[in-house]
Amino acid sequence: MTEQGHEHKRRSPADWWLFVVGLVLFSAIGWVVTPAIIYAEKPQPLNFNHKLHGPDGDAGKSCEDCHSFRDDGSFAGIPRVESCLECHEEVMGETPDEKKLVEVYIKGKKPIPWRVYAKQPPCVYFSHAAHVKNAGMECTECHGDHGTTEKLRPYQENRLTGYSRDIWGWAIHGWADPPERMKMDDCADCHRENGVREACFVCHK
Repeated sequence: MTEQGHEHKRRSPADWWLFVVGLVLFSAIGWVVTPAIIYAEKPQPLNFNHKLHGPDGDAGKSCEDCHSFRDDGSFAGIPRVESCLECHEEVMGETPDEKKLVEVYIKGKKPIPWRVYAKQPPCVYFSHAAHVKNAGMECTECHGDHGTTEKLRPYQENRLTGYSRDIWGWAIHGWADPPERMKMDDCADCHRENGVREACFVCHK
């Protein structure tokens, strides 16, 4: 092959710069577009003002008043509508959510279909009693400062798995620590740091 042919095949610096700029540009677009493809934002049935209901709010309730433990130590989770009935037998405010709570769910005796941010797969067993009562962990360590908010955060659901984006984390790269995400390796790291058994059957039943 002639020297002229070799010169023709060489890439100029401008070609390489164009390649790098294109790679960065399309990577950035993918970084922004990918979450919109993977996650679907779904509304909660009602807004809930944790700050108003909490210890420093008008209701003066503790987290355990609504998110309680059963007698056997298992976590009751999301409160039933009967818990709301204690204070909301009649409409107490002027918001559409308050009216919907009373008219649709309390008087209609329907459970509120809350979308659970921390919902894990069925194979995952998590004992709140072991972590809160025995280990003395605070709710904020895994759930963040959720109890002081006036509005519920957006709920995003993974279109492929059906689970909350809170599990993977809101950063698309997934590099974070609780409460920014709730993945298995976060639990394993915490168990390792605190000398707790890491056997599979401890968390998977």
